[in-house]
Amino acid sequence: MPLPSPEARKPVHHRRIECDGYRRDDGLIDIEGRLVDTKAFDFPNKDRGGIIRAGEALHDIRLRITIDLEMIIVDAAASIDAAPYNYCSRITPVAEKLIGLRIAPGFRQQVKQRIGGVQGCTHLTELLGPIATTAVQTLVSELAREERENGESAIDEKKLAMGFLDSCHSLASDSPVVKEHWPKFYKSSGENGD
Repeated sequence: MPLPSPEARKPVHHRRIECDGYRRDDGLIDIEGRLVDTKAFDFPNKDRGGIIRAGEALHDIRLRITIDLEMIIVDAAASIDAAPYNYCSRITPVAEKLIGLRIAPGFRQQVKQRIGGVQGCTHLTELLGPIATTAVQTLVSELAREERENGESAIDEKKLAMGFLDSCHSLASDSPVVKEHWPKFYKSSGENGD
């Protein structure tokens, strides 16, 4: 269902975030994210030759993390192809501070501790949210592929170990979705007619 029709308005800012997951030949998984901000109008900018034109990238930031099958970041790299200040591009080595983190509940807080505030880049930190969820989706797809190829059924326990259970409305331990797909993890609350 689409959003309700908006009031009359004019565009001001556009942010595009793209994330892609890849299975590597060495068994690891790469997740690449890109954040691009543009404005709908020209505005002055000293560091970029005096002006940033409408539609020209204000920010164009990329981040790649490499994870193992336990969701631990084993490598990370960032690049800043466009930013409002030349000084911004000096922060890209901060991505290496992500190495060793596990994508699991509490991940965003750990990211903020390592690369938040003045020790990092707001946009890199923001990009890690969609990258993390893309990592989960990619790993789940890989586990499903392995399950199909090997006839094993370890996907349920791995999914739940990655923090799926009680992570949203549909995956609440007392939801009909969990009852149907993961009955051994289902916990009746009595509210759903149980």
